[in-house]
Amino acid sequence: MTKKVLILGGTGRIGSSVAQDLLNHTEVEIVATGRTISGEKMSNPRIKYLALDLANIAELEKAVAEVDLVIHCAGPFHHRDGRVLKSCLESKVNYLDVSDHRSFYHKVIKYRPEAAAAGVTAILNTGIFPGISNSMVRQGVEQFDEVETIHLSYVVSGSGGAGLTVMRTTFLGLQNSFQAWLDGKWQEVLPYSDRETVSFPQPYGKIGVYWFDMPETYTFVESFPAKNIITKFGSVPDFYNHLTWIAAHIFPKSWITSPAGVEFLARVSYRMTSVTDKFSGIGVAIRSEIQGHKNGKMSSYCSTLLHKNTATSAGCGTGGIAQLLLADKLKKPGVWAVEQALPTDLFEQTMASRGIEIKQQWLAA
Repeated sequence: MTKKVLILGGTGRIGSSVAQDLLNHTEVEIVATGRTISGEKMSNPRIKYLALDLANIAELEKAVAEVDLVIHCAGPFHHRDGRVLKSCLESKVNYLDVSDHRSFYHKVIKYRPEAAAAGVTAILNTGIFPGISNSMVRQGVEQFDEVETIHLSYVVSGSGGAGLTVMRTTFLGLQNSFQAWLDGKWQEVLPYSDRETVSFPQPYGKIGVYWFDMPETYTFVESFPAKNIITKFGSVPDFYNHLTWIAAHIFPKSWITSPAGVEFLARVSYRMTSVTDKFSGIGVAIRSEIQGHKNGKMSSYCSTLLHKNTATSAGCGTGGIAQLLLADKLKKPGVWAVEQALPTDLFEQTMASRGIEIKQQWLAA
């Protein structure tokens, strides 16, 4: 029988990209949800649309019970709880999400024993960053005998092809300082601070990146025995970086802590990027540099990725893992960050099948 996939938030930019990837690489039937369903949607007989409010637990449980896999794309995840995962555990349905905040990770990781007992594989933080980026780090870490530092940087052109939800997520990430793993201990850092110039592949070149609270800042500590874990983010054109820095450090705190303030800033930013996207593009670049000991010597290993559409690449990251789960090629009962669940060989296979090239090299000492 044809397997069925439920994509929560499937009418949004990221959810639609995941749906398109599954249509391209599998034979599944898809149910894509949104709070309301209107207008022209993806024209494909294998995809159906369902109006669903996640606050309606009875309807959520009914929708989950009728599918083989649930993919949670309904962000922002700062305010989400574990009700979707709990519904999956009750129906013994595998689960993926594109969550991008450590607070959500803390809310759902408590279900790991229950998921393991139910035989449910639940993988968090899939997508592009977090997601493909995490697997790039695992790919690099596996080259070493002992890891000292993980330095993971991202740059996005304009909107990245994403919608308002991602804009909201950016400003929500500026609200509070957070803990980062430095010198083998947790230390407090400020969001969008400590600008650092990183060399990305062309056409990006040298770009300024800043501390940003990503879930891998936390999950990598559990996943890899490194002394330093650095995660930084930047935008193109560069003036967006300066505007974001001002929002984080100059604007009155109330502007980015109130829902109305976040919504206002997100909508203004979205309108601005709708103009600059025409010139900057909507691509993404990722750079992972691992420093550590190899054969008794201190070495550095770098991997990079370029993609012309950030939202599409997120769909590839999540869709690739969904494909593996649906084909029973990936089974790891429990609740895991993506780098803990996805073996490097399977990661490389899914990237190659989607034409995504990850360039890798040892750097000169």
